[in-house]
Amino acid sequence: MLKKYLEMRAKKQAQMKALIEKANTEQRVLNEDERKEFDDLEAEIKNIDETINRMQSQRDLDQNIPSEDEDDDDDDEEDEGEEDAEAEERAFEAYIRGRVEERSAVNMTKDDNGAVVPQTIAKKIIEKVVDICPIFKDSERYNVKGTLTIPYYDDGESDIVCTYADEFTEGESTSGKIKNITLTGFLGRAITDVSKSLVNNSDFDIVNFVVNHMAKAIAKFLEKELLVGTPAHDDVPAKILGLSTLEAGVTLAANDKITTDELIDIQEAVPDEYQADAYWIMNRDTRKKIRKLKDADGNYLFNRDLNSRWGYTLLGKDVYCSNNMPKLGGASRTVIYYGDMKGLATKVSENISIDILREVKARQHAIEVIGFVEVDSKVQNGQMITKAVTPA
Repeated sequence: MLKKYLEMRAKKQAQMKALIEKANTEQRVLNEDERKEFDDLEAEIKNIDETINRMQSQRDLDQNIPSEDEDDDDDDEEDEGEEDAEAEERAFEAYIRGRVEERSAVNMTKDDNGAVVPQTIAKKIIEKVVDICPIFKDSERYNVKGTLTIPYYDDGESDIVCTYADEFTEGESTSGKIKNITLTGFLGRAITDVSKSLVNNSDFDIVNFVVNHMAKAIAKFLEKELLVGTPAHDDVPAKILGLSTLEAGVTLAANDKITTDELIDIQEAVPDEYQADAYWIMNRDTRKKIRKLKDADGNYLFNRDLNSRWGYTLLGKDVYCSNNMPKLGGASRTVIYYGDMKGLATKVSENISIDILREVKARQHAIEVIGFVEVDSKVQNGQMITKAVTPA
């Protein structure tokens, strides 16, 4: 309810400001109707302020009442969390619109890149990225700063073996190896242009606009890097590797088509213990060609399934299409991934930073919003995911 009153207050304050700016632009004083409208708006704001103050007083009184019910304490903490989130959103909105709320308990601070986004806004952006980028959502995510080392047990060459034993005879010891992957951090940048007309429109939800556009840009960047990666090339050092280092895979017989048997080989390359959450990833053009394949009984392998995550299933598993996946038709291309994406480790720092540039696009009547995020990703369990590669 408090948020509702604050939004009403901001709207009426913007209307008062518009009346003054209109008169200044036309180099005149307020006319009788404008003065009345201004006074009415001012009175309404005072009423809203009094209501807010009474609500706060009532809340303070409620907090002073001793309670033996732990649920009441939880409710108070939840209310405080909601108020903090609302305050952070207001501070972020004011920052974008070029205002400073002197009475606000939450003001934007600065770092080297720009303003430090409040935790509420950063969390919203990350949650939105999770919603629109399934590869990132299904990977094993680590939200930590700095360098992260993830150990894993490699039983590829040898493993612990249990065999029959006879007394007074020695056995041969076997074991796997403990290896690790290291995730550092590479800076990603997302840029969004915002019309000043939208910024100046108090009725426009500028916070969600920035959150959605930032999330889409980051999700697009992340999906490409997780699937394709940026290996070292032409004396340029490697950056995010993603699935590009995946070794296990099936080499297709031809580079412009795929057979039913090859699809079965791809699926069977993932052990049964990792099949539960496995799904296919491919380009839409590859999906179109696979949709025409039939089994020995003349039934299509691809099925339209409204209950699946993306509307189609192949050999009983969901199919996700990404434009970042290469199409069939070229040499040595990874055209399909299949498996459980938790085999991919992704480290993202939630300390997203934002920079608002007001002068760069001034001639275009726009401001530029730049977001920075630190991310890295590598395969942490190669058994959980496999790939299909076209021949050289």
